Amino acid sequence: MTAATPDPAPTDATPSVTLRGLTKVYDGTTVVDALDLDIASGEFFSLLGPSGCGKTTTLRMIAGFSDPTSGSILVGGEDVTSTPPHRRDVNTVFQSYALFEHLDVRGNVGFGLRRRGVDRATLKRRVSEMLELVELGDRGKERPSRLSGGQRQRVALARALINEPKVLLLDEPLAALDLKLRHAMQAELKSIQRRVGITFLFVTHDQDEALSMSDRVAIMNEGVIEQCGTPEDVYERPTSVFAAGFIGVSNLMSGTWADGSVTISPSVSIPAPGHQGSADGEAVSVAVRPEKIWLSELTPAMFRMPGTIVATTYHGATTQHVVSISPDLTLTVLEQNLPRMRAEDRWIPGDRVELGWLPEHTVVLT
Repeated sequence: MTAATPDPAPTDATPSVTLRGLTKVYDGTTVVDALDLDIASGEFFSLLGPSGCGKTTTLRMIAGFSDPTSGSILVGGEDVTSTPPHRRDVNTVFQSYALFEHLDVRGNVGFGLRRRGVDRATLKRRVSEMLELVELGDRGKERPSRLSGGQRQRVALARALINEPKVLLLDEPLAALDLKLRHAMQAELKSIQRRVGITFLFVTHDQDEALSMSDRVAIMNEGVIEQCGTPEDVYERPTSVFAAGFIGVSNLMSGTWADGSVTISPSVSIPAPGHQGSADGEAVSVAVRPEKIWLSELTPAMFRMPGTIVATTYHGATTQHVVSISPDLTLTVLEQNLPRMRAEDRWIPGDRVELGWLPEHTVVLT
């Protein structure tokens, strides 16, 4: 697999993290493959990908918990490839939080400063500041076992931030929380990052987390970066079939490029006026997001094709339709349940429909 070239970090200043040719081989298997990456100072950057793609291994190498097979790691412009973990200007928040159960909240948060020999007055002040930052100012005397999952996560975050590292590494820290609390903590984590101004490198397999929190996202697959860019870039303009399928839901169709359109069957050619770089006759794939497809109020500017509703699924704010175009082609359509829509007017299986989308929403993947 050929790695994508990541978009440059959005600053001319020295990056917080620089990876050059970073490679990790386990038992003959390449887990991280010649990774090149720059993460800007103050950036909220996410490594996103499925289990086994190399994202956590990359994080562990940056933290110093795992040695690279080859390549280099720089933090704030300083080469730390061979530097032991405790001498790197990074801190890590783990999925398990790794709190000290024999210490109260204040003891946990102040542990790092206490190890560094900070005087008692400074320690007390800094711990109080951190607890206020994570909204746990009144829980300082509690033991971790008496806290909720979200509160334990905040303690782990405060303990990592109190040392003011150049980079905070977060290894799926929200994975153990229930859905409602996870959404609340996503907003809180982003707010805290903006307030402290520290570079966050966030590892997750959850696309919603990555899209909602990040300044930039790198999609990893089989040890390489498939695509790197802003959340809008990677969602709206995927550059590979894997990226299009992993981020959100895409209708993927295979065909042949010629004269500004993709022929997916003898009777269907999909226009893609914005695509460049493919030769006539080249095999390509087409991706169209379900929410870009319309089943009503179509305009003359849209590409259209007929189909039959074969399944509908109600999701509250939206309804998902599966539309059969031909025996070997179905498309998924996500339709907003608008206030003006009556239940009796909604599409049901068996209905003949005409669906359509704007040509600029057709993404061609070579």
